[in-house]
This record gives sequence, C-alpha cells and structure tokens, in this order.
Amino acid sequence: MQPETVTSSNISFEEYRNQILSDYKIALISRECSLLGRREVLTGKSKFGIFGGGKELPQLAMARVFRNGDFRSGYYRDQTFMMAIDQYTIEQFFAGLYAHTDIQKEPFAAGRQMGGHFATHSLNEDGSWKNLTQQKNSSSDISPTAGQMPRLLGLAQASKVYRNEKSVENLTNFSTQGNEVAWGTIGNASTSEGLFWETINAAGVLQVPMVISIWDDEYGISVHAEHQTTKEDISLILEGFRRDENHEGYEILKVNGWDYPSLMSTYERAEELAREKHIPVIIHVKELTQPQGHSTSGSHERYKSEERLNWEREYDCNKKFKEWIIDHNIATVEELLDFEKAAKKEVRQGKTNAWNAFISEIKSEQKEALEVLKAVEEKSANKNFISPLLTSLASKEEPIRKDILEATRKTLRYLTKENFAEKLTLQNWINTYIANIQPKYSDHLYSENDNNVISIKEVLPVFDNNAELVDGRLIIRDNFEKLFDRIPEALIFGEDSGKIGDVNQGLEGLQERFGQIRVSDAGIREATIIGQGIGMAMRGLRPIAEIQYLDYILYCIQGLSDDLATLRYRTFAKQKAPLIIRTRGHRLEGIWHSGSQMGGLIHLLRGIHILVPRNMTKAAGFYNTLMESDEPALVVECLNGYRLKEKMPSNLSDIRTPIGVVETIKEGSDITLVSYGSTLRLVEQAAKELLSVGINAEIIDVQSLLPFDLHHDIAKSVSKTNRLLIIDEDVPGGATGYILHKLIDEQNVYQYLDSKPQTLSAQPHRPAFGTDGDYFSKPSIEDIFENIYSIMNEADPAAYPKLR
Repeated sequence: MQPETVTSSNISFEEYRNQILSDYKIALISRECSLLGRREVLTGKSKFGIFGGGKELPQLAMARVFRNGDFRSGYYRDQTFMMAIDQYTIEQFFAGLYAHTDIQKEPFAAGRQMGGHFATHSLNEDGSWKNLTQQKNSSSDISPTAGQMPRLLGLAQASKVYRNEKSVENLTNFSTQGNEVAWGTIGNASTSEGLFWETINAAGVLQVPMVISIWDDEYGISVHAEHQTTKEDISLILEGFRRDENHEGYEILKVNGWDYPSLMSTYERAEELAREKHIPVIIHVKELTQPQGHSTSGSHERYKSEERLNWEREYDCNKKFKEWIIDHNIATVEELLDFEKAAKKEVRQGKTNAWNAFISEIKSEQKEALEVLKAVEEKSANKNFISPLLTSLASKEEPIRKDILEATRKTLRYLTKENFAEKLTLQNWINTYIANIQPKYSDHLYSENDNNVISIKEVLPVFDNNAELVDGRLIIRDNFEKLFDRIPEALIFGEDSGKIGDVNQGLEGLQERFGQIRVSDAGIREATIIGQGIGMAMRGLRPIAEIQYLDYILYCIQGLSDDLATLRYRTFAKQKAPLIIRTRGHRLEGIWHSGSQMGGLIHLLRGIHILVPRNMTKAAGFYNTLMESDEPALVVECLNGYRLKEKMPSNLSDIRTPIGVVETIKEGSDITLVSYGSTLRLVEQAAKELLSVGINAEIIDVQSLLPFDLHHDIAKSVSKTNRLLIIDEDVPGGATGYILHKLIDEQNVYQYLDSKPQTLSAQPHRPAFGTDGDYFSKPSIEDIFENIYSIMNEADPAAYPKLR
C-alpha cells in the first residue's frame, strides 16, 4: 500500500521512507533523553529539568521546512527541533542538564542556563559575525513566558528590511534578499501574556515573514486552558487577525500534533506564505501531550484526571507516529522495536559520555586540591581540625567546585597564626583557582573584544570662531543625518519618530531623506519596539529603538533586562545584539512624565551601557561612539535640552564621547560635586552662587552610569577637596546610592574625606505636577546651595555661620 504524500518533493519511495524513519529515530532519541534526563534530576546529578516530551512530531515538521539563514525564537521544549536540524546532540543535552561550563561541550550557554535553552553561534572567536545565511540559526532562549515573542518580531522584520531596502543589499552575510523566515514557538498557556498579544498585533501591522507555532497540550503548568484562554481555544479568539480579501493579517492554520502527514503539509503551506510573500502565519498545534508533566519539580498525576491521562497515553504523538508507520507499511513492528532499543542504548551511552566529560574535569581539580591540603595537614599544628575537611573532600565521588573551595578556604582559617611554605602554596592555589574558575560563571557580561565601547578614544568637538548658537535638537538631528549617511545598516523607529521627526524634532526631515524603512513610526507598544531592535540587531542591522520618554521604559523593562542585557553573557559571547535605545527624560511635569528611574535601570540592566549626556553635543558623540562598537546601550537625552542653545561643532560626525569617563566641568578646591544629566545645570548655577560666600566647588559630570568612572577621576578630585556631595533627581538611595557605593567600595574615597560623604536626591515619591510640584519634589538650586553650605559649616562654623 503506497502511503499518502507527506511532502511535495519529488523523491523516490526509498528516500521518502528513509526520511520518515530518520524522523522516527530522532523522535525516539528526543523522548528517551527526556525520560533519562528526568531520572538524572531525581538522582541529584542535576538541579532541575524541563523537557520536550510530547511535542516531537510538530517539531520534526518545522525542522523539515527550516532553511539556512532562518532564525528560531522559541520555547524551552524545542529539543526535538534542535536535534532535527543537527544543532543538538545527546551529549549536549546532558551537558546542559549537568551545567557543564565548557562551551564546546555545552554550546548553548556553557552551563549558564538550564537545559532546554538553545542558541546557535552567530559570532567568531574575535566577536565578528559569521555568515548567518550559511547556517540554521536559533536566537538564545529565555525562560520568562512569552519573553521570546518581541525578539521574534525583530528577527522577522530584518528580512523585510533586507528585501526592501537597497542600502543594505551588500550585507549578504545576513540575508539572501530577505527570504529568511523567523520561526517562533510558544506554549498555549503562555499566549495569555501581554507580550504575545503585542507581538501578534505588531507583526500583523508590519506584515513580516514570521511563523508562530503554538504547542497546545491544554495546560499551563497545572492550570487548565479553561482558566487560561477565552473559549479555551487560542486560534478561535485569534480569528480577528485572519487575513481576507480586503485586509492584511495572518494565515491561521490548525493541525493535530499527532498527525504526521497533516503536520508536514501544514508547515509546507506556512513556509511558502511566509518565505515568498512575507505573510505572517499562526499554526495552532492541538491535541499535544506532556507525558512527564511540566517539569521535574512535580507530577502531572496530581492535577490531571485519569480520563485525561488515558487519553494522553493513547494520543502520545510518538505512539501515533509508530502506528501510522506500521499501518502504511513503511516499517515493520520488529524494525521499529530495533530502532527503540538502539535509541535507548545510544542515549544511555551519550549520558555516560557527557557525565564523564563533566565530572572528570572537576575530579582533576579535586585531586590537585587534596594534594595541597595533605601537605598543609602534615605541617600544621591544627591537623586535628584540618583532617576532617580533607577527609570529607576526598570522600566525595561526585564533587562540585563548591566542595573544593569550601574545604580549602576553611582550612586557611586554621592557619592564621602559622607560617610555612605549604600555607603559601595553599593561598596561591586558592587565588589561582578562583581566578581561573570565576570567569566560567561571570565573564562576557560586556564585550571583551577590541571594538568594545571603552576602547574607542575620545574625539572632542571643534568649534569655529564664528560657530553658530543653535537649538540642541539641530545638533542631534544633523548628527543622525551624517550617521545614517555613513552607516547604511542604521535605522531608527519609535512613536512619532518617522513622519514628524520625533516629538522634539531631533529627526526632522530624516524620513523624507532616508525613507520609511530606515526612519519609521511605530505603534504605542514599547515592548515590541525593543523586540524589533533586539531581533534586527541580531541579524546584522544597527537599529536605534526610540522609547518616547524615560517613564515609558517600564513597559519594556522585561525585554531589556531578561533578554538584551543578558544576551552576550548567557551565550558565552556567541551572540550579540548591538541595539541602541534612545529616550529622553528628567524635569518635565508631574507623576507620569518626569520620573527618573535611573536607580532601577542601573541594577536591572547590567549588560547594557547606560549613558546620561548633559547636552546634545555629548549625546551626538555617544551615538557616534556606540556605532563603532558592537554593544547595546541606553542613551537618556535631557528633555529640556532640545531648545537650549549650543555651539554647532564643525566636526560633528567625528565627535566621540568616551564611555566610562567622567568630565570635570568646573574646577574647585572646597568640595567635589558629582551629578549628571539635567541636574547638572542646577549644580552649575548653585556653584556660581556659592562663590559669593567663599565656597569654590569642583563639578564632575558622570556622563555614563554603566560603566562608571573607569579611571577613578572622582577619587582624584576628592583627594584634593576632601569633601563629596552626589546630586541627582532620582529617589533617595537610587543612582546616588549606586554612585556612593562605587566611590566608597571601589575607589576608596573614604581615605581622603574630612566630612561625611553625602547624597542629595529627590523626595521618595514621583514628582507632583506644576512648577511648584517640581520645586518641592526634586532638588532645587537652593537645596543644593544649602546642602553644600551645611557641609562647609560643619567643617568650619566660624567661616560659614549656620544659615537656618
């Protein structure tokens, strides 16, 4: 009996049979990995496991139409897909489970993420791009549910840019005429998240080549779809997005997850629409199962009825696939049984290989430590205390590095009053061990390549004798124009960024000059604006994503914090997204338009540079610096600076504002004042007024909060003035607390201080509306003056009598 067609390809029956049996083998291996992986967690060899069992068949169908150059932005159950595109082996599965820190053994995260989080390598060892069109690509997964969706939008939009924008036609390492599809996967319960809906809407508007697979097994952890989704059917409530004769929209396809031939034809249809016509597609894959429950932290028998469990056993996709193969005479029961035995054996061997590779490295380190400890034990008068530590470490057949350092560091405590050569050897061994091992868990938060931001040298602005005084917005506008002329892959987008040239006209006329692809408007949807930027930056473009005001950045903080900020770190520098986020803030009006979230941002966005230029010339220099680098950054322009007059530099496109370098904008001898952004103008005015009472303050502009004062120039200033005040408009303990930590704990300024270091911030609430609201909510010139005077009064009451 000739089986029905699974694909449209013209191949022989033998080739067709081999394809099917190859898929069956992959499904078996993937399932066996899930089963054995769970046991490894329960025996304590791994901390946690979350697996893809029950989702094998649709992932095989997706893999069949996934081409070189395509990108996946997915969900942590896609292990079968990754195996099917030859980007995931059994050994790598278990290396991820064991958190192996060797990037060659665990290529997705070098043990920094739990298993099931996948990432292909986009970068060469020097940080340069590989040819992404010659490989199958997966953007690095994140755990937050639906967090992968905004990035998916950007990955798909990149294809639209490459297909329609002539200025990037030569970037052939990233695209072949925009033919690449971005494939997204998500669990049905996670479609309840706002990030899903925001992405769905944005992609429908943009009409980008995106295919979203919704794996539907009716549950989200233990919660049934009746509590997750209106009408318990996500594709039914998505019907309003379906395209028709008069409206663009989505093609929406439904298919059962156990129906192999229907899955193949469905994914072929989706690929054709997305790849050729750039029509977004939603595939609702129904009637899937999750045979091991949500994760290793619990059992699904606790929340599924016996009727449901029996149905899942009957409709397990691997079981139905096997039945289909037998029914269509593609293989015999005996042949499939041999495949099953072979799969079990192969997975067991792969597990053993992965464990041996993982543990042998640590056992070697354990052996070294024991040799050093034995030498110390023999010499120390505290042998009775040291011996149990040594014995405990030696008894561990499956040690971890924590065990090694606990034993060696605790041993040192017993040697504080002893001196002999073996003690020095132990001290050196511990220091060397930490220096070698700590980077395995901590490096690559920022770029360590030659083109990182701190390697780019300062170029100062040059002013002609007759330099014109212009509104600051013209400086930023003209700089963007020169930047876009120089860098064809640069593009900018956001709310009001296109037609009107942003709310402050910093992009005035640029859409007319460079077109709607490179300078474009976006809807009111901050999370996906950032997602557009992340995805496009991962595909070789240089996007600048505009968040209209600093207050609105809270809408997209999850994507910035969990995705962009961690990307380089969590991929062990194998992926990057040099996205620039442009926003404006400080000193507007009221609770919702004058927030200063800097304290939150500097802690949530480690991995992204945070730059706070005091004027538009400095901001222009930051954009020029960043475009020479390959790192992400947030630039906060001063909202009240667009209409303030600045001299127009004659070398605008050449200016480079250094990152991580402070600037002394007024020298003084009595006190060091540290600030940034809009507050600096108040500090400068207060400093002028202080001269009238004999106080000469030195003012330092931080310029960048991340990184912060790499050359420790503030400490040099404090060593001269012996007093310190940090001023900003954030809440108490926010950015000023961060700056004080840097100065006390890293720059050791305490040794130079004759007075207590102080901070002056805003009130611990959002600013009230109106000019008086601003005056009473944030530091005023009078607040700054009186605070500084009070510090000087304490130091010398006779010279500076008490004010009030």
